[in-house]
Amino acid sequence: MQAPVNFEGLIKEANQLDLYKKLVIQLNKDFLLANIDLDFHEEVLPSSLKLILHDTVYKLIQEKFTEYLNLLYIIDVPENQVKALDGNDILKLAEDVSFLILKREWQKVWFRHNY
Repeated sequence: MQAPVNFEGLIKEANQLDLYKKLVIQLNKDFLLANIDLDFHEEVLPSSLKLILHDTVYKLIQEKFTEYLNLLYIIDVPENQVKALDGNDILKLAEDVSFLILKREWQKVWFRHNY
């Protein structure tokens, strides 16, 4: 598996393999495990998914940092990738972390589908 390098590539690959709904379901499952009130409809548009996820991660960083760290732990986002991000601009950091979350969730869905 070659990991997607951007949001558009990830969504394109998920749609090509007909796994977009499973990606959304996996996101919902892990957010529920982290006790974060975010539930995407299975038919959510990719652009809406990106915006809502980015906004949620931004608010978690700003207001509920412990819950943010718990979410990253539950989703299993690699710590070294998060530490490698530039934390000076919180808006950009939230965008980058949102992509890391989606990328990790995509890996889970892809592996489950292929193995």
